[in-house]
Amino acid sequence: MDEQKFMPEGWNLDNVKDEETERKIAFLTEAMEKNETLEGLVTMADADFNLHVDLDGIKGIVPRIEVSSSVEANGLPRPVASITKVNKRVQFKIKEIRRDENGEPEVVLSRRDVENEVREWMFNNLKEGMVLSGIVRNMEQYGVFIDVGGGVTGLLHIEDISVARIMHPSERFKIGDKIKVMVKSFERDTGKIVLTHKELLGTWEDNIKDFREGTTVIGIARAREKNGIFVELRPNLVGLADHKPGVEYGQKVSVFIKKIIPEKKKIKLVIVG
Repeated sequence: MDEQKFMPEGWNLDNVKDEETERKIAFLTEAMEKNETLEGLVTMADADFNLHVDLDGIKGIVPRIEVSSSVEANGLPRPVASITKVNKRVQFKIKEIRRDENGEPEVVLSRRDVENEVREWMFNNLKEGMVLSGIVRNMEQYGVFIDVGGGVTGLLHIEDISVARIMHPSERFKIGDKIKVMVKSFERDTGKIVLTHKELLGTWEDNIKDFREGTTVIGIARAREKNGIFVELRPNLVGLADHKPGVEYGQKVSVFIKKIIPEKKKIKLVIVG
């Protein structure tokens, strides 16, 4: 095979500093020709909100216009779209391989192209019940924003995180966590994606099989209701215990399993410690 086959125009064995750099340029050029999606670490956002990406020692740059397909009135992505990517890994496609002002190799990247490709795929293929891999990008009191690929985000409402009710998503996740989610709904006209997680944590029957009446186990106190305190035995398994003074939300408690009622999917508990 011609060893210069994937070298960009203007590059050859004489003007590349070393064989290792040559190999990296050849790899990146092949990825560009095949329109492959790659991933790299963003090291900084400059004063113009361009992103700088480390490509295994080769300088990569995502011009601000290529950071996102979502733009403001000026036709550019919001500055925060760049700032929030620093010290994070992002996916990109390669648009151009060139030299910088010092004659060093510089690779122009596009995150926008990845985002558009993912959106197109989702428009044609996404449907309810589909399981996706995602990354936790942001949290609010009401839910979690999950990157399901190429910067496309879906909303996981707090009530869809688990059967056990929690007060804030940070009780389950942290920023950067990789999790599985299921598509709850998808609006093709707006691109809005609503996700759920609790369906992937097992059914009531799956979760109850390791518990027995007459045994004492550890649980976590959750919501206090009129009829008692809900106690989380597993994220998708809760039981109801009578009120007990001094028990606070989030507290670990010892509970005696008084009764399991499969036909009603209920568990009666007694807080013993």
